[in-house]
Amino acid sequence: MTLTAPPRLLLVHAHPDDESLWTGGTIARYAASGVHVTVVTCTLGEEGEIIPPALQQLAADAADQLGGYRVAELRAACTALGVTDHRFLGGIGRWRDSGMAGVAANDHPRAFANGSFDEQVAQLSEIIAAVKPQVVVTYDDFGGYGHPDHIQAHRITTAAAADVDRVFHAVTSRAATEAGVAALAEMADLPWRLPAEGELPVTDDAAITTTIDISDHLVAKLRALRAHSTQVSVWQDGTGGASYALSNGIAQPVVQAEYYVLAKGPAEGAETDLFGGLD
Repeated sequence: MTLTAPPRLLLVHAHPDDESLWTGGTIARYAASGVHVTVVTCTLGEEGEIIPPALQQLAADAADQLGGYRVAELRAACTALGVTDHRFLGGIGRWRDSGMAGVAANDHPRAFANGSFDEQVAQLSEIIAAVKPQVVVTYDDFGGYGHPDHIQAHRITTAAAADVDRVFHAVTSRAATEAGVAALAEMADLPWRLPAEGELPVTDDAAITTTIDISDHLVAKLRALRAHSTQVSVWQDGTGGASYALSNGIAQPVVQAEYYVLAKGPAEGAETDLFGGLD
C-alpha cells in the first residue's frame, strides 16, 4: 500500500452476523495488517429466526429480546475478527430489523427499510466524515439476496459515500460456491442437506472485479460465525473441511476467498486488494 493517510476501511451491514457471513475473512485480513476497520450495523436483527430451541422465547413474537442478545453475539464476533471500531447506525436500537418483504415487521415505526432515507444518509455521512475511510463496502442493489434491509443499506451507502475513493459491493462467486458445494458432497457426516441448484445467491464471476484471499484468516471467520449462534451453525470435520448453515438447514461452503464488485473508484490495482493502487 502507498497511501499517504492511514488505510481505513468501513463496512456497512444490515444485521449482526452479516459482517461475518459476507466479509468476515476480509475484515480479519485487513485488521491483522494494521488497517483501521470500522463496521457499521444498521439494525439489531430483531426479526431473525432462532436456531437453539432453548432461546426461542427471545423471538420477536414472544419476549422480543433477540436484538439485545444479538448485540452480545456481534461484540464477540468483532473481537474474533479484530474489530475495535463498531457502530450502530443512529445509535443502538435506532433502526429495527424490517424482516423479509411482505411481513408485518415491515410496518414497524422503526423498521430500517421504511425509515427516513434522509435521516439514515445523514447518520451514515456523519460516521464517514469522522472515520474518513478510503474504501467502503456494502451490498449490491439487490442486497445480495433481496432482503429489504440489505437493499436499504445499499441505497444509503451509495448516497453517503459519494466522496469516498472506492466503494465495493460484497458478492458470492458462482464458481467458488459451486466448487465448495461439490466438495461438501464428498464429506462424510455433513449434518445438513446440500443446496439445490440455484438455491444459494451467487454472482457470475465475469462480473466480479476483486478477489480477496482469506485463506490465512478462515479460523477467525469461523470463530466469528460461531459467535452468532442464534443465527448460524458451524460444522468442521476435523480434517480441514468446514460448512455452516442458517436456520434453513442448508449447508453452505466456507471458501478460501471473498469476492467484490467495484462500484465506484479506480479499478487499477484493485484485483486482489481493496486498497491496491490508491495513493
